[in-house]
Parts: sequence; structure tokens; C-alpha cells
Amino acid sequence: MELLYTTLLYLIQPLVWLRLLLRSRKAPAYRKRWAERYGFCRNKVKPDGILLHSVSVGETLAAIPLVRALRHRYPSLPITVTTMTPTGSERVMSAFGKDVHHVYLPYDLPCAMNRFLNSVRPKLVIVMETELWPNMISALKARQIPLVIANARLSERSAKGYGKLGKFMRRLLSKITLIAAQNQEDADRFLQLGLKRSQLTVTGSLKFDISVTPELAARAITLRRQWAPRRQVWIATSTHDGEEAIILQAHRKLLETFPDLLLILVPRHPERFPDARNLTQKAGFSYTLRSSGEIPSGSTQVVIGDTMGELMMLYGIADLAFVGGSLVERGGHNPLEPAAHAIPVLMGPHTFNFKDICARLQEAEGLITVTDADSLVKEVSTLLTDEDYRLWYGRHAVEVLHQNQGALVRLLQLLQPYLPQRSH
Repeated sequence: MELLYTTLLYLIQPLVWLRLLLRSRKAPAYRKRWAERYGFCRNKVKPDGILLHSVSVGETLAAIPLVRALRHRYPSLPITVTTMTPTGSERVMSAFGKDVHHVYLPYDLPCAMNRFLNSVRPKLVIVMETELWPNMISALKARQIPLVIANARLSERSAKGYGKLGKFMRRLLSKITLIAAQNQEDADRFLQLGLKRSQLTVTGSLKFDISVTPELAARAITLRRQWAPRRQVWIATSTHDGEEAIILQAHRKLLETFPDLLLILVPRHPERFPDARNLTQKAGFSYTLRSSGEIPSGSTQVVIGDTMGELMMLYGIADLAFVGGSLVERGGHNPLEPAAHAIPVLMGPHTFNFKDICARLQEAEGLITVTDADSLVKEVSTLLTDEDYRLWYGRHAVEVLHQNQGALVRLLQLLQPYLPQRSH
């Protein structure tokens, strides 16, 4: 099975290059740094430290508190953070700057992976959520480098897919040092695939361990005073194709009742920034681009958030938030980021990426589900009209966040045996 997997991976490389080139038409960064994707990174990393991989932007955000804690506890250990996409890369660099080393994780080809590991020589590898690359896992096992899957989750659908691999999957899981699952449901699925109980623990979700720093809060307050000192503001974030049109349709109706209302619209991916701008322009809204640095005037109806690394600050400007990827079947994005600002959270019905978190928020009356433009208008109108109702939902949202924190401390304790003893 390993041989078949590796052979297929080599054979599809021309298709991989074609896909990168096609994606580069909208996001030119996909045309760059191809050498890193094949393990050539010797001058970009510092060896003998911690390697942390996060495939997506969401996982990178969840990793931020972990990376900061590791840097504080083990200041002498270099940390290399890998991603797979330019968006993830930009998020890492905006979050950490020069505090960490950053390269793309190479494709799971034995030659590329070994070349990469020869350069990085990690003492510990942490993979966020569930990125199971067979050749990487085998190479780490052969080198006796501990591998921890942190904040691990396994959907029912993924578990069924992995289950079809039978012995191959059991052998692969046996090479992993430790899996720290988000909840018992995820843990049970790993056990059903053949993972030993000694390799498994439940820590909770790292996504709850986010916080609004005083510096971030101060920046948000300053921006709110500049942008909308006497206006109400709502924000729609992480939107996908098809959602911006719904948001703008809802905003048009809301302006009939709330003529001074300001919308901050933040697409999920940078390649969608031009599309969001075109849609806003065609709909006849007065708008500004965040990247321009222009302060919205009293007549500005929409601010398009076309910058990277500012989402948490932008949430701090708003009175309520809609989180995208949920009106279309993308599974939704992180509702805990707006919850951290104690503002109400609205999402569509497609929240399978955050099923457990959304269920907790909804049960606690911190999240409201909408299905289309009309229901979005109805709920946003109620929240804007009734301040007590709005504060109620915001307070309950942040309470859910605080009540479920602690995964970071538990994970750091689990990682301790695999790292050098801390000097006091």
C-alpha cells in the first residue's frame, strides 16, 4: 500500500504543478517558492528545535497560543512553522514575524520529506488537527522523532474513509507518538481505527484558548472611534463565493431601517478580495478598502477587509458578527474569535467544521442560526434594535469561551517529556 501511494504521488506531480499554476492566476503567490515544496529549505530554517505544521488558516490561528507558550517555556529552542498555502504563510508571518522560521511543508514524497527533515532536524514534531502524511510519519518513526497530533479531530466521514484502509491505517497510527483529541467523540473514532489507548488523550480544543490582548483591544477601540463613533457596525467574515451576494443583499435591506449602519466585509481568501470589491461596486454601495488606509466617511456603507492578520482586531470594532462558510456547504469557520470580543455570533446552517463548538454556543444562547438573506436581516435587526438582547448573546458567547479553556495547559504538560528540561 505504501509503495502504491508513493508511486501515485510521484505520477501526479505534473497535475500538482498545473493546479499551482491555475491557482496562481488569482493568487500569484502560488507561483513562488516551489523549491520549498520539495524540501529545499536549508537556509530558511534553524535546526534542532520544534516543528509545528498547520495546514489551514484556521489551524494556524488555533496554534498561535501554543507557539507563544512554547517560545516562553523553551526560549532557546528554534520553532519552525509550516503551512501548505500562501494564505496560511501570510497568517504565520503576520502573527509571529521573525519569532519563528516559516517554510512550506514539502509534498509527501520520500526524497522531499527526507531532504526537509535533514535540514530541520526537529526534536519534536507537532501536527495540528489531523494531517496524516504516510511518508512523513514513517520518516519520523525511522529517525525516532516524536510526533504529536495536537487539537486532533476526526469527522465521521473521515473516519469511514480511513477505515477502508484497514491494516495500512493501523500501521500508520502505530507510528504516531501521541494523539491529543479535542473531545471524546473524536477519541473514540481514533480508537475504532486501531489506535492504542496508550497513544491517546483528550485535552479539549485549543481554539477555546484564544484571548483579546489589551493591545488588540486598544487598537480596535481607536479604529472604532475613527470609523464609526456614532454608528452601529456589523461584520461578515470568512465569506466564500455565493455568500458575499447574500450579505450585501441583507445589508441593502438593513440600510432601509438603519441608514447609518456600516458593514465590514472580509472574504475568506485573498484571491476573493477583487470579487468582493466588484460585487460591492456593482450593487451600488459606497465603500472603502481597508488596504487603502482611508478612514470611512459618514456616507461609507461598506468597508472591505482586504488585509491579512487583522481579523481579530476588526471583530473588536463590530457590534455583532456573521461568520461565513456556513451559508454555503463549506462547514463554517471559527465562531470563537468574535465570541472572544463578547459580541453575538450569527452563522448559517452548515457548521460541521465546528459542530461541537457551535452546539455549545447555541445551547448557551451565544450563537444564532440564519438560513438566507431574509432571516439574516430579521436577526441582525433584532440585535441592533434591542441592546439588552445583543448584550445577552454577547455575554453568553464569551462565557462559553472561558468555561472551556484549559486545553493549552494540558497539552503543554503532555509535550514536556519530549522536550529538553526547562531552565529556571
